[in-house]
Amino acid sequence: MSEASDRRLPPPAVVRGYGLRLRAWRTGDEAALLRAYNDAEFLHWNTPLNSLTTEAEAALAFGRYAEGRERGDLAQFCVVGGEEERGEEETVLGHVGLRLIDFRMRSADVGYWVLPEARGRGVARRALELCTRWAFDEVGLHRIQLGHALGHEISCRVAERCGYRAEGTLRDGMFAAGTLNAFRDVHRHARLATDPPSAYPPSAYPPSADPPPADPPSGATPSGATPERP
Repeated sequence: MSEASDRRLPPPAVVRGYGLRLRAWRTGDEAALLRAYNDAEFLHWNTPLNSLTTEAEAALAFGRYAEGRERGDLAQFCVVGGEEERGEEETVLGHVGLRLIDFRMRSADVGYWVLPEARGRGVARRALELCTRWAFDEVGLHRIQLGHALGHEISCRVAERCGYRAEGTLRDGMFAAGTLNAFRDVHRHARLATDPPSAYPPSAYPPSADPPPADPPSGATPSGATPERP
Protein backbone atom coordinates (compact mmCIF):
# COMPACT_ATOMS: atom_id res chain seq x y z
CA MET A 1 0.00 0.00 0.00
CA SER A 2 1.44 3.37 -0.97
CA GLU A 3 1.70 6.24 1.48
CA ALA A 4 -1.31 8.53 1.80
CA SER A 5 0.65 11.42 0.29
CA ASP A 6 1.14 9.40 -2.88
CA ARG A 7 -2.54 8.67 -3.41
CA ARG A 8 -4.51 10.61 -5.99
CA LEU A 9 -8.01 10.63 -7.36
CA PRO A 10 -8.33 8.71 -10.63
CA PRO A 11 -8.20 10.90 -13.75
CA PRO A 12 -11.62 12.45 -14.51
CA ALA A 13 -13.75 9.98 -16.41
CA VAL A 14 -17.40 9.11 -16.92
CA VAL A 15 -18.67 6.54 -14.43
CA ARG A 16 -21.46 4.38 -15.88
CA GLY A 17 -23.98 2.09 -14.26
CA TYR A 18 -27.61 1.46 -13.30
CA GLY A 19 -28.88 3.43 -16.27
CA LEU A 20 -26.95 6.56 -15.22
CA ARG A 21 -23.72 8.35 -16.03
CA LEU A 22 -21.67 10.39 -13.57
CA ARG A 23 -19.57 13.07 -15.28
CA ALA A 24 -18.03 16.41 -14.42
CA TRP A 25 -20.21 19.51 -14.29
CA ARG A 26 -19.48 21.61 -17.36
CA THR A 27 -20.48 24.65 -19.38
CA GLY A 28 -24.12 24.28 -20.37
CA ASP A 29 -25.18 22.79 -17.01
CA GLU A 30 -25.57 26.14 -15.25
CA ALA A 31 -29.37 26.29 -15.51
CA ALA A 32 -29.74 22.84 -13.92
CA LEU A 33 -27.57 23.78 -10.95
CA LEU A 34 -29.51 27.02 -10.46
CA ARG A 35 -32.84 25.20 -10.48
CA ALA A 36 -31.62 22.76 -7.87
CA TYR A 37 -30.25 25.38 -5.49
CA ASN A 38 -33.47 27.39 -5.72
CA ASP A 39 -35.90 24.47 -5.41
CA ALA A 40 -38.20 24.78 -2.39
CA GLU A 41 -37.84 21.13 -1.32
CA PHE A 42 -34.06 21.26 -1.60
CA LEU A 43 -33.93 24.43 0.51
CA HIS A 44 -36.24 22.90 3.12
CA TRP A 45 -33.66 20.20 3.89
CA ASN A 46 -30.43 22.00 2.99
CA THR A 47 -29.00 25.43 3.72
CA PRO A 48 -26.10 26.16 1.34
CA LEU A 49 -23.43 28.50 2.64
CA ASN A 50 -23.68 30.51 -0.56
CA SER A 51 -26.76 31.13 -2.67
CA LEU A 52 -26.71 30.69 -6.43
CA THR A 53 -28.79 33.19 -8.37
CA THR A 54 -27.00 33.63 -11.72
CA GLU A 55 -25.43 31.39 -14.33
CA ALA A 56 -22.15 33.21 -13.79
CA GLU A 57 -22.19 32.11 -10.14
CA ALA A 58 -22.96 28.55 -11.25
CA ALA A 59 -19.99 28.65 -13.62
CA LEU A 60 -17.76 29.75 -10.74
CA ALA A 61 -19.05 26.78 -8.74
CA PHE A 62 -17.96 24.45 -11.56
CA GLY A 63 -14.53 26.01 -11.35
CA ARG A 64 -14.37 25.27 -7.62
CA TYR A 65 -15.40 21.69 -8.29
CA ALA A 66 -12.53 21.33 -10.75
CA GLU A 67 -10.06 22.91 -8.32
CA GLY A 68 -11.16 20.52 -5.59
CA ARG A 69 -10.73 17.59 -7.93
CA GLU A 70 -7.21 18.76 -8.73
CA ARG A 71 -6.39 19.10 -5.02
CA GLY A 72 -7.79 15.64 -4.44
CA ASP A 73 -10.31 16.46 -1.71
CA LEU A 74 -13.44 16.84 -3.85
CA ALA A 75 -15.10 14.69 -6.52
CA GLN A 76 -18.38 16.22 -7.68
CA PHE A 77 -20.46 14.54 -10.39
CA CYS A 78 -23.35 15.65 -12.54
CA VAL A 79 -25.82 12.74 -12.74
CA VAL A 80 -27.19 12.35 -16.25
CA GLY A 81 -29.42 9.98 -18.17
CA GLY A 82 -29.40 9.19 -21.88
CA GLU A 83 -26.54 7.80 -23.94
CA GLU A 84 -25.05 10.28 -26.40
CA GLU A 85 -23.29 7.39 -28.12
CA ARG A 86 -26.69 5.94 -29.04
CA GLY A 87 -28.04 9.27 -30.20
CA GLU A 88 -30.12 9.77 -27.06
CA GLU A 89 -30.51 13.26 -25.69
CA GLU A 90 -28.59 13.74 -22.47
CA THR A 91 -30.69 14.81 -19.49
CA VAL A 92 -29.30 16.25 -16.26
CA LEU A 93 -31.01 14.46 -13.36
CA GLY A 94 -29.08 15.55 -10.29
CA HIS A 95 -25.80 15.52 -8.43
CA VAL A 96 -23.70 13.17 -6.33
CA GLY A 97 -20.25 13.78 -4.96
CA LEU A 98 -17.55 13.21 -2.39
CA ARG A 99 -16.12 15.96 -0.21
CA LEU A 100 -13.61 16.08 2.62
CA ILE A 101 -11.70 13.24 0.98
CA ASP A 102 -8.94 12.15 3.37
CA PHE A 103 -6.46 9.72 1.83
CA ARG A 104 -4.70 9.10 5.13
CA MET A 105 -7.91 7.95 6.80
CA ARG A 106 -9.31 6.70 3.47
CA SER A 107 -12.59 8.43 4.22
CA ALA A 108 -14.97 11.00 2.74
CA ASP A 109 -18.46 12.48 3.05
CA VAL A 110 -21.01 11.90 0.29
CA GLY A 111 -23.86 14.19 -0.72
CA TYR A 112 -26.50 14.12 -3.44
CA TRP A 113 -29.66 15.72 -4.76
CA VAL A 114 -32.13 15.10 -7.57
CA LEU A 115 -33.97 17.65 -9.70
CA PRO A 116 -37.76 17.79 -9.14
CA GLU A 117 -38.70 16.26 -12.48
CA ALA A 118 -36.38 13.27 -11.91
CA ARG A 119 -37.66 12.33 -8.44
CA GLY A 120 -39.55 9.11 -7.88
CA ARG A 121 -37.41 7.14 -10.36
CA GLY A 122 -34.77 5.74 -8.03
CA VAL A 123 -32.16 8.23 -9.25
CA ALA A 124 -30.83 9.06 -5.77
CA ARG A 125 -30.33 5.43 -4.81
CA ARG A 126 -28.74 4.48 -8.11
CA ALA A 127 -26.43 7.49 -8.13
CA LEU A 128 -25.41 6.94 -4.50
CA GLU A 129 -24.68 3.26 -5.10
CA LEU A 130 -22.70 3.98 -8.25
CA CYS A 131 -20.63 6.71 -6.59
CA THR A 132 -20.04 4.54 -3.52
CA ARG A 133 -18.74 1.62 -5.53
CA TRP A 134 -16.48 3.94 -7.52
CA ALA A 135 -15.12 5.41 -4.29
CA PHE A 136 -14.34 1.99 -2.83
CA ASP A 137 -13.09 0.29 -5.99
CA GLU A 138 -11.33 3.10 -7.85
CA VAL A 139 -10.40 5.63 -5.16
CA GLY A 140 -9.56 3.09 -2.48
CA LEU A 141 -11.63 4.59 0.34
CA HIS A 142 -12.58 2.56 3.40
CA ARG A 143 -15.31 4.67 5.03
CA ILE A 144 -17.90 7.02 3.52
CA GLN A 145 -20.16 9.13 5.73
CA LEU A 146 -23.58 10.53 4.91
CA GLY A 147 -25.76 12.94 6.84
CA HIS A 148 -29.24 14.38 6.48
CA ALA A 149 -31.49 16.62 8.52
CA LEU A 150 -33.14 14.71 11.34
CA GLY A 151 -36.68 13.83 10.32
CA HIS A 152 -35.91 13.46 6.62
CA GLU A 153 -37.28 9.92 6.42
CA ILE A 154 -36.88 9.66 2.64
CA SER A 155 -33.17 10.33 3.00
CA CYS A 156 -32.96 7.69 5.70
CA ARG A 157 -34.47 5.10 3.37
CA VAL A 158 -32.13 6.06 0.52
CA ALA A 159 -29.12 5.70 2.81
CA GLU A 160 -30.20 2.44 4.41
CA ARG A 161 -31.13 0.77 1.12
CA CYS A 162 -27.64 1.57 -0.13
CA GLY A 163 -26.01 -0.02 2.89
CA TYR A 164 -25.31 3.13 4.89
CA ARG A 165 -25.94 2.12 8.49
CA ALA A 166 -27.35 4.63 10.95
CA GLU A 167 -24.72 5.71 13.48
CA GLY A 168 -26.55 8.27 15.59
CA THR A 169 -27.53 11.90 15.82
CA LEU A 170 -25.19 14.87 15.58
CA ARG A 171 -26.70 17.65 17.69
CA ASP A 172 -26.98 20.99 15.87
CA GLY A 173 -24.85 19.56 13.08
CA MET A 174 -26.23 21.73 10.29
CA PHE A 175 -27.97 25.04 9.77
CA ALA A 176 -31.73 25.25 10.10
CA ALA A 177 -33.74 25.80 6.94
CA GLY A 178 -33.25 29.24 5.44
CA THR A 179 -30.89 30.68 8.02
CA LEU A 180 -27.24 30.69 9.06
CA ASN A 181 -28.19 31.82 12.57
CA ALA A 182 -29.91 28.67 13.88
CA PHE A 183 -29.16 24.96 13.82
CA ARG A 184 -30.80 21.56 13.59
CA ASP A 185 -29.77 17.99 14.28
CA VAL A 186 -28.26 15.65 11.71
CA HIS A 187 -28.84 11.93 11.38
CA ARG A 188 -25.54 10.26 10.49
CA HIS A 189 -24.95 7.14 8.43
CA ALA A 190 -21.80 5.46 7.15
CA ARG A 191 -20.76 2.58 4.93
CA LEU A 192 -17.46 0.69 5.05
CA ALA A 193 -15.72 -1.07 2.21
CA THR A 194 -15.76 -4.18 4.39
CA ASP A 195 -19.51 -4.06 5.01
CA PRO A 196 -21.67 -6.73 3.36
CA PRO A 197 -22.67 -5.77 -0.21
CA SER A 198 -25.64 -3.46 -0.47
CA ALA A 199 -28.98 -5.11 -1.14
CA TYR A 200 -29.71 -2.35 -3.62
CA PRO A 201 -29.56 -2.42 -6.55
CA PRO A 202 -30.33 -6.15 -6.69
CA SER A 203 -27.65 -8.41 -8.15
CA ALA A 204 -29.97 -8.95 -11.11
CA TYR A 205 -29.13 -5.39 -12.13
CA PRO A 206 -25.32 -5.15 -12.39
CA PRO A 207 -23.79 -1.76 -13.24
CA SER A 208 -23.93 -2.40 -16.98
CA ALA A 209 -27.59 -3.41 -16.99
CA ASP A 210 -30.78 -1.41 -17.15
CA PRO A 211 -31.90 0.04 -13.80
CA PRO A 212 -34.39 -1.67 -11.48
CA PRO A 213 -37.91 -0.33 -11.06
CA ALA A 214 -38.07 3.15 -9.57
CA ASP A 215 -38.72 3.75 -5.92
CA PRO A 216 -41.85 5.68 -4.88
CA PRO A 217 -41.86 9.44 -5.45
CA SER A 218 -39.60 11.05 -2.88
CA GLY A 219 -40.27 14.76 -3.21
CA ALA A 220 -36.78 15.59 -2.01
CA THR A 221 -33.30 14.14 -1.70
CA PRO A 222 -30.44 15.16 0.54
CA SER A 223 -27.07 16.69 0.05
CA GLY A 224 -24.28 16.30 2.60
CA ALA A 225 -25.13 17.12 6.18
CA THR A 226 -22.57 19.87 6.41
CA PRO A 227 -23.45 22.80 4.13
CA GLU A 228 -20.88 23.26 1.40
CA ARG A 229 -20.02 26.07 -0.96
CA PRO A 230 -21.59 25.33 -4.35
